[in-house]
Amino acid sequence: MLINQKRIRKLNIKEILQGPIIYWMNREMRIHDNWSLLYAQHLARENKQPLIVVYNLVPNFLGGQNRQLAFKINTLKEIQRNLEKKNISFYLIIDATGKNSGRQIVDFSNDIHAGAVVTDFYPLRLPRSWNEYVRKNTVCAFFGVDAHNIVPTWIASDKKEYGAYTIRPKIYRQLPEFFEEFPVLKKHAYILDNSISDIDWDAIMNEKEINESLESISWAPTGESGAQKILQRFLKTGIYNYAYKRNDPNEDAQSNMAPYLHYGMIAPQRVAIEVVKIAGRDVTDIIHYIKNKAKIDTKYNLNILDHAGAFLEEIIIRRELSDNFCFYDKEYDTPNSFPNWAKKSIVKTEKESRMYIYTKKQFEKGETHDDLWNAAQIQMVTTGKMHGYMRMYWAKKILEWTKNADDAMKIAIYLNDTYSLDGRDPNGYAGIAWSIGGVHDRAWFSRPIFGQIRYMSYGGCKGKFDVKKYIETWLKKMGQRF
Repeated sequence: MLINQKRIRKLNIKEILQGPIIYWMNREMRIHDNWSLLYAQHLARENKQPLIVVYNLVPNFLGGQNRQLAFKINTLKEIQRNLEKKNISFYLIIDATGKNSGRQIVDFSNDIHAGAVVTDFYPLRLPRSWNEYVRKNTVCAFFGVDAHNIVPTWIASDKKEYGAYTIRPKIYRQLPEFFEEFPVLKKHAYILDNSISDIDWDAIMNEKEINESLESISWAPTGESGAQKILQRFLKTGIYNYAYKRNDPNEDAQSNMAPYLHYGMIAPQRVAIEVVKIAGRDVTDIIHYIKNKAKIDTKYNLNILDHAGAFLEEIIIRRELSDNFCFYDKEYDTPNSFPNWAKKSIVKTEKESRMYIYTKKQFEKGETHDDLWNAAQIQMVTTGKMHGYMRMYWAKKILEWTKNADDAMKIAIYLNDTYSLDGRDPNGYAGIAWSIGGVHDRAWFSRPIFGQIRYMSYGGCKGKFDVKKYIETWLKKMGQRF
């Protein structure tokens, strides 16, 4: 088998039976470069059985709205077409409440007398509750595969890490074993006898009970094909400026891969492989180069290894650190996840008076006194994304303008999960917890309201980029939106 066994966990003690193999697609919405699907096909071929891909569609999954649903449905259509070419059946299950996905998978596997169920590793609470139901109730073997991280989360570390500085050496040490090219999904030789009914995609969109006012996003083509277009665009131009332009919100220097990585429309490992190819060096050589180079603080004298190294730090270390955070801390979306120094610090400052207190609705409409914050919010509402540097400022100001950290967390998560295409993701939860609660950060000098949490200011932003340009770009959208 061409799949590293360390990626795979057997989640129950049941045996593989004689029957079709189910790949319960969840986090990884793609057929290429998908370790979960590849393992499911391996089991099906080994046991000479049909292979069925099942997807549980939760229309308003964790607060998602029309734009996220449309993004997913268009992708699922592409998946269905591509699976047909491989003689693999596709089945869609609708879970209107998000509470029944596990039971639905058990019922489906029982109905077709499945031999085994394979699913994606997903560290968030709700998908894990689905897995727990399947683990307890399915009659066949149940496997989980980490097809999202290059180094599987449970292999990278067996505990919640303090920060990038603690997980980085662990991932670097194990990266060569897992940084490999993907096998090709084969045309399946064993076809399901009974055909599965067609899917009425239009009816699914028409029956949704979510916010229809959020339009689809024009800059982000959907599916694996869309992910490849965005990746190729980045590889042709963006990667060569990445190390010094990525933190300027006025520059289009970020990869724009976040929505595709979130939905699993492309494998992070595939993106990293292609960046390494551009650099023309082995991934371990790039790591060694970055580890032994002084901090990048200028646009001069940079080469492709600097840009590739800066990008790999984000897509490997920072992203896998977020999965580690959500996997090992079930309260990742509450102040209970904060380090002890931050909890103590915030408790001391909660009774301090705030100059401004805003409601969730005022935040949502960008009605604060701070035009820079308003511009960031309008960027997210309008485009479904917010520049990464601005996300930090945006979240920290929510802490400053709410009564306490608990309110700040709830509002920041609500806004991010409602409007961002890449919301409802470990990266989002970890980023908000970093901004508001010092997760993966260190204690700083104490100051009002923030305590020892790292502070960001309007003046500090002015020293980093052209604030006036950014504000003018996005506030002109406000009148069009509200």
